[in-house]
Amino acid sequence: MKNQNINIPNALSLSRIIFLPILFVFVYLDMRTAFLISFIILGSTDFFDGLVARKYNLQTMLGQKLDSIADIFFYLSQAYFLYALYPNYLVPNIYLLAIFFFILITTFVTSTVLFKKPVMMHTILLKTLGVLVYAVIILSYFIDTTYVVSFVIIFSYIAYSEEMMIFLKHGHVDVDTKSYFSIK
Repeated sequence: MKNQNINIPNALSLSRIIFLPILFVFVYLDMRTAFLISFIILGSTDFFDGLVARKYNLQTMLGQKLDSIADIFFYLSQAYFLYALYPNYLVPNIYLLAIFFFILITTFVTSTVLFKKPVMMHTILLKTLGVLVYAVIILSYFIDTTYVVSFVIIFSYIAYSEEMMIFLKHGHVDVDTKSYFSIK
């Protein structure tokens, strides 16, 4: 019998976890072009794992968890990457960033208290946020993104507030729920 958990989407999610340390090495060695190319490739696995899973009906509970774990590590690492590579874009936003981390931690604590485990949803707003953060890192290589960073951080407040509203109003729902307004 074939193991349903061994599939391409799960391998793509796992690759994001396994190869993430390489990005830290490139940052440490100040190899910005190698970082950028690797970052684009590794970050694109987040798009392709879900696309392939849906298109070929390869969605699994393990895949959902791997994707969420990979997202957490990858997204949190991006704050470090931005700080290490482009501090002049991030430092002016330090207070906005502190509020972001407070909101993020609050959503994790809330979901852990309510559901006995941390929950990371995949709403449209949170997916959009992931794309925006990914784009900021890439754009920062080419242009000053100070104001773009401000916008993305403020957008994150809206995205995580929606997640918090879902937790508090509807309890534990499918993590792939599209939005607060799509819940019946």
